[in-house]
Amino acid sequence: MKSVAPAKTNAARLLDSLGISYELRAYEVDPEDLTAISVARKIGLPAEQVFKTLLSHTNSGEHLFAVIPGDSELDLKKLAQAAGAKKAELASLKDVEPLTGYIRGGVTVMGARKPFPAFADETIELFEVISVSAGLRGLQLILSPADYLRASAATLADLTKAHTGEAR
Repeated sequence: MKSVAPAKTNAARLLDSLGISYELRAYEVDPEDLTAISVARKIGLPAEQVFKTLLSHTNSGEHLFAVIPGDSELDLKKLAQAAGAKKAELASLKDVEPLTGYIRGGVTVMGARKPFPAFADETIELFEVISVSAGLRGLQLILSPADYLRASAATLADLTKAHTGEAR
């Protein structure tokens, strides 16, 4: 099978415009398993370095992006607190594409249809490189956390539920 260079996505073009270096890493998509843990296995990174982007909204109707490690679960109370809201909920799957321009499994903060505020879990800074969706299923961006934070204008916060039985 011939290897084809992946197409540039809006997220990749944004990084280019900011002079940020990154690697595009393609992987085989399984529509039945779009988990970040599965993506991590396919691109050869630990799940905690593959960050998933979730669209949520506050009780006042404001939409937010939450960017958390692939092996973690979003704590909606912590997200609401970080955003200065009373409550936060995950956005309905049917709202994701119209609001972001991306489909489930390909959502990224960068180049989204609307520039919603983004919050990244503070563990993002623990790694030399992280991976986030490039805006398409089957394509990940590998870049430094500092460059990701600059490009996404994300605010750092503690966003995940504590793992049971282990210290974080």
